[in-house]
Amino acid sequence: MADDERTEDEQQPGGGEEEATPEDQGPEDQPTAEEPEAQPGSEDPESAEAPQAEAPEAPEEVAAPEEEPSEESEATEAAEATAPKTEDSEDKKPPGAELEPIAIEPQRELGAEERARLEAEAEERARLEAEATAEGGEEPVPAREPAVEVPSDARIQATGKRKTSIARVILLAGSGSFEINKRSLEEYFPRHQHQTLVRQPLLTSGYEGKVDVRVRVHGGGISGQAGAVRHGIARALTEIDADLRGELKRRGLLTRDARAKERRKAGLKKARKRPQFSKR
Repeated sequence: MADDERTEDEQQPGGGEEEATPEDQGPEDQPTAEEPEAQPGSEDPESAEAPQAEAPEAPEEVAAPEEEPSEESEATEAAEATAPKTEDSEDKKPPGAELEPIAIEPQRELGAEERARLEAEAEERARLEAEATAEGGEEPVPAREPAVEVPSDARIQATGKRKTSIARVILLAGSGSFEINKRSLEEYFPRHQHQTLVRQPLLTSGYEGKVDVRVRVHGGGISGQAGAVRHGIARALTEIDADLRGELKRRGLLTRDARAKERRKAGLKKARKRPQFSKR
C-alpha cells in the first residue's frame, strides 16, 4: 500500500500543491491588502520624523504671501484715516446743502388799488385787535404833520370816481367833521372798513382833524361810493399842498380805478359764463 501511494505521488508531482486553494492557505500565507494602509500607531520612526522636519517649513511658505496683505492693510488704514476727515467736512455742511434749490417765482407787483385795499384791511385788523385789548378808544395817529395851513375862507373842490359812483368833495378849514349827503360818516358808512377807506388820504397827509369834509355822492353801491369819496378827498388835498402828490400817488390814492363789472354777452348767462353744452 505504501508503494502504491508513492507511485501515485510520483505520477502527480506537485499536484497536492496545485490543488491547494487560497482558502486552504492560512492567514499567514495570504497576501494582505491592508498592508499599504499605515496605522497611526504602527508608523516607522523615520516616517514620523519626516513631517516633523517639514513642519517648520510651512510657516515660511505662508510668510511669503503675507507681504501683499501688509500693503493692502496699509491702504485700508490710510483710507480709514481719511474717512473721518470727509465725515467732518460733511458735518460742516449746513443741513439741506445737497438738496436742489427751489425755484421761487418773482412776486407779482401789486397795483395801487390793491395796496390801498391791503392797507385799509391792515388798519381794520389793528382796530379790531385794539378793541380786543381794551384800547379801541384811541384814534389812529397821522403819518405826518400838515405842511400848509388851510385858510379859513378856503373852499377846495374835487371830484372822485369809482365804478359807477361819482363823489363831489369840498374841503373847508375846520375840526375834522364829515358830512356825506347831509349825514355823518358813521351813519352813511356803518362798516368800519369803509370808514377807514374814506379817512385814508387824510391820515396819510396829516390833515386828519384839520379840515371839514362835505360830500355829495350818487350812483353805484356802498363800496363804490366809499372809493369815490376817497378818490375825491385825495384830489382835493393835492390842491392844498402840491408836495403831497408824490406820497398819495405812491399809495395809489390818486389813481382812478377802472375796474368795473363786465357786461353780459348775447348767448351767455353772464359776462363769461356759458350754458351747459349738450352734444345731442
